Amino acid sequence: MKATLRRGPSSDEGTFGRLTFGAESVRTLELPWRDNRPQKSCIPVGKYRCSIVRSPRFGRVYGVHDVPGRSHVLIHAANLAGDVDLGWTTQLHGCIAPCTRIGAMRNNAGVMQAAGLVSAAALRALMNWADGKPFDLEIT
Repeated sequence: MKATLRRGPSSDEGTFGRLTFGAESVRTLELPWRDNRPQKSCIPVGKYRCSIVRSPRFGRVYGVHDVPGRSHVLIHAANLAGDVDLGWTTQLHGCIAPCTRIGAMRNNAGVMQAAGLVSAAALRALMNWADGKPFDLEIT
């Protein structure tokens, strides 16, 4: 089984893309590219193996394995992924959040920020497709 994440626009408010798996696709949200710095950057373009892990915070989700210089990269629900060093809000620390659509929402500072919306439903779609089985993820 294979999923493909094609990244699109990236800014200080986050990196947005499209995740395709089987006959379905959802949008994605990640941190901006910051030279693969842990907790600050999206992960590098490449091919990764994903399998079910048990996260203390997010429960049963997919882990993205063998990311250079990283550990504990997950695919989980989230809405905001901005550069905190520049004053934006994030709910991601290098992970990938599937979402149904891209929009905006008020962040912790009360400012409108680009966001991934309806994330839990998009995560459920991915989880249902993969059905607990490992899959390969290609990020371009």
